[in-house]
Amino acid sequence: MSFRRRLLLLFALTVLVSVAAVTGIVSAMARRAFDRANDERTAALVSQFRREFTRRGDDVRRRVQAASASAAAGQIAVAAAQSSPDYSSFLDAAQTLAEAQRLDFLEFADDRGTIISSAQWPAKFGYQERLAKTTLPAYAFLRDEETPSGTVLGLFAVHAISAGDHKVYAIGGTRLDRTFLSSLDLPAGMRVMLYPNLAGPIAPERLLTTGDPIANPQALAQLVQKVHITDHDESAVIHWDSGNDETVNAFPLMGANDKTLAILLVGSSRQIYTELRSEIRSAALFASGAGLLLAVLLSSIAAVRVTKPVEELANAAREVAAGNLDAQVTAHTNDELGVLADAFNRMTRDLIEHRERLVQAERVAAWRELARRLAHELKNPLFPLQLTVENLMRSREQSPQDFEDTFRESASTLLSEIANLKSIINRFSEFSKMPQPHLQEVLLRDLVAGVIHVYEAQFEKMKIRNETEFTDSQPVSADPDLLHRAISNLVLNAIDAMPEGGKLVLRTSRNGNTAIIEVGDTGTGLTSEECARLFTPYYTSKSHGTGLGLAIVQSIVSDHGGRISVKSQPGKGTTFIIELPVARQILADGTSA
Repeated sequence: MSFRRRLLLLFALTVLVSVAAVTGIVSAMARRAFDRANDERTAALVSQFRREFTRRGDDVRRRVQAASASAAAGQIAVAAAQSSPDYSSFLDAAQTLAEAQRLDFLEFADDRGTIISSAQWPAKFGYQERLAKTTLPAYAFLRDEETPSGTVLGLFAVHAISAGDHKVYAIGGTRLDRTFLSSLDLPAGMRVMLYPNLAGPIAPERLLTTGDPIANPQALAQLVQKVHITDHDESAVIHWDSGNDETVNAFPLMGANDKTLAILLVGSSRQIYTELRSEIRSAALFASGAGLLLAVLLSSIAAVRVTKPVEELANAAREVAAGNLDAQVTAHTNDELGVLADAFNRMTRDLIEHRERLVQAERVAAWRELARRLAHELKNPLFPLQLTVENLMRSREQSPQDFEDTFRESASTLLSEIANLKSIINRFSEFSKMPQPHLQEVLLRDLVAGVIHVYEAQFEKMKIRNETEFTDSQPVSADPDLLHRAISNLVLNAIDAMPEGGKLVLRTSRNGNTAIIEVGDTGTGLTSEECARLFTPYYTSKSHGTGLGLAIVQSIVSDHGGRISVKSQPGKGTTFIIELPVARQILADGTSA
């Protein structure tokens, strides 16, 4: 990726991250503010509910007391004081008094728990009233009341009427229903719901609410169930089918026995918060778009002032890497980029000077090394030549009669050493005139097998164990004779490295479009310094040889468009790796392109 694109990406990411951070912070602050305001409104509504609950409880107590003070209630008390009371004449008394006091429920029961009269269910006459046998609270309380139509939640109060040594209890109350909920003053966006009759499975259709009915009350079932189990306040965000989310706070309503009889649900619409969040996101998108445009503009300006000189430096650096040391850049400014451009220009000039000095030094070193090698190679045969000539001269002077025999023996020695000189000269000449490869399709496994066959006898003699691993069966474009010579040189090097025997491993494999030949031994190995100089002409780590073997191998591999490398450690052996392209273009004359 270019520096200009990275700069643009950096500016764009900076803008996007900043906008996202600001959007997140603003959204979090808006949510906290909304939740705080919602909690305050919910608390105010619950407080209003409790006040209304208390007011209605006091009203119910007054009405029950009024019913207890009536003449009919007095007659019931007189009858209850008798040893064998007859309550049959009071069957309808509770219903008449309930209508007079505007009570939805009213029952009279004696202290033995017998129901004397019931307004809401006259058929309960003579049944037992459990409430009359318990400690009765002095305040209004919630109670589930059984009626012919089912269980109904009501707000009840109890008043005791003295009857001699006995008492009669007036138990009355009003329904806690939609009428009660409608009396509450609800803020905009809020509503109150009541879930009575918690006996049995949760049935969302029992839910009482003001205004329009809830389309999907089942969404509240989990919240109701949780409060019913824990008897603690709970809250949840309800996602309605209409898409309008609502925060619902649920509060348990306890009866006289501290058992949850109903659940008050206060809903607060999140539409305002949703709209605000949508506006924040829209503003964030607008800011992001504007920021991206600004990033493009700033990156363009920065590209002119920063990236263009940097790109010129990069292009010039690529030219230098390709070998053009004459590459120069223009310093447009006097800032750090201008200093960098001047430093680059000085560097290229220094490189040119250094290259010239290095070339001269390498040329001198190469001639010196060549002279040393030639002197060393020619010195060996010249010494026996000199001795032979001196022996001839001495024989002619001292033993003329034996000169003929000495001449024949010396001539043979002279011819042998001259042949040795010619061999040395031919090897140097051969390296200077390496032939170009004539490419044809070659199976590497067959080529390597041929090399192994040539040296099998020497392997056996030197106690060298040979292992092969051929995983490549596809042909490559190569000169079989030159490649055979290169592999043979590597095998000879491996044999020389294992004078006491060892293991020679030859492998062929394929890596994509590259064929690989590996020749490894378990010999003495090489140091890193020796590996670095190994392919230098006339360099050898052995006590004999011209040092041209590996240089010839490298020349052959290079002419095939490949490369050769070495991996070695002292005492752990050496592995040479030849990498060749699978296919190369073959010209009309048989050379490769």
